[in-house]
Amino acid sequence: MKRKKMNIQIRIPKVMKRSGFYFLCMVVLFVLIGLLTTISPAYRFSSQAISEWTKKIESPTFLYLLGMENKAFKQAYPDDHHMPKVTATVLHLATSIKPNDPRSLLGNELPGFAIFDNNILIAGEGTDYTNLPIESSPPLEEVSKDRDAIVNEKEKQVEKEGENEEKNAPSTGNKKVVYVYNTHNTESFLPNLPGVTNPDQAYDNKVNVTKISKRFSQGLKAEGIGTEISDADIMGILNKKGWQYAQSYQASREVVQDAFANNKDIQYVFDIHRDTGRRENTTKTINGKTYGRVMIVIGEEYASYEKNLAFATKFHYLLEKKYPGLSRGVLTKKGKGTNGVFNQDLSNNSILLEVGGIDNKLEEVYHTADALADVFSEYYWDAEKVNK
Repeated sequence: MKRKKMNIQIRIPKVMKRSGFYFLCMVVLFVLIGLLTTISPAYRFSSQAISEWTKKIESPTFLYLLGMENKAFKQAYPDDHHMPKVTATVLHLATSIKPNDPRSLLGNELPGFAIFDNNILIAGEGTDYTNLPIESSPPLEEVSKDRDAIVNEKEKQVEKEGENEEKNAPSTGNKKVVYVYNTHNTESFLPNLPGVTNPDQAYDNKVNVTKISKRFSQGLKAEGIGTEISDADIMGILNKKGWQYAQSYQASREVVQDAFANNKDIQYVFDIHRDTGRRENTTKTINGKTYGRVMIVIGEEYASYEKNLAFATKFHYLLEKKYPGLSRGVLTKKGKGTNGVFNQDLSNNSILLEVGGIDNKLEEVYHTADALADVFSEYYWDAEKVNK
């Protein structure tokens, strides 16, 4: 007789399987904790290291992960976006290369390509990565030259129109709540420099962006907003200290710090510049009047940059509402080839404005200064009502 082989299967209950898995996970967890707490401090993960590592992960990834636990977060996730690919995220963490963004690779390999690593947070009319403001660094001797700049009769007339203008508006009284300065105070305009055609020579000690600041300040004062305008010659400070043009923000930082030390009422700070862009990108005609367009720049290399970014965003949309096309958008800067702070860490309401370009006329940027004062005064007094 043939004997039948009996197959005996021992079934382990699912509960025991899960318990064993959880137990194993706990053991691994405690082993890892033990390793992290006993190894030499030099090899431990610091909060700063973790912060540097995780900041490479794009915000939609975190939002999606939170949405997996709390569906309320999924409502904020755009309908046309999907869960970021794990392989792409891991590659980005390991190499800082984004598969869908060639700038992340080329910026490290091609000289000068790092300037395209800036982020256009809000793109105004016609703004893209081919016409962003560029932080040039010319020789200081070129920047400091006197070039016999001229101001024509029409520009003189427009300049007089902004003087002694008074409006029936509320007032900050004796408080000077706005501070205006110019880090690159000799940036000038080719139409005011006879015989100069080289953009790298568009600098002058008298006819320059300080005139925009003065006009802007006059407009704010007419709206009842007390304004302090700096007369500091930053390029002169660089010369005196033997510093290079690239150290301009280091020199202007001391000026801004002194202003805060001497005036506790300062709430808003504007650093006014002139872009190196050409006329087709920096000029806009609105209701028959020509303006030098504005790019709002925010540095990202300090802890509180998001507060300044919120201010810049509101300001952009207010400009767009009243002067469509005047704002070129909001640009954030960090990394190689840029300052990344722009002294904006000294205030939560600080922005850098690139007003016009090398081809703009003085009267055009005066129009812009008037528009900036008009829009900001509405913003300021609305904010004051809310605060009260």
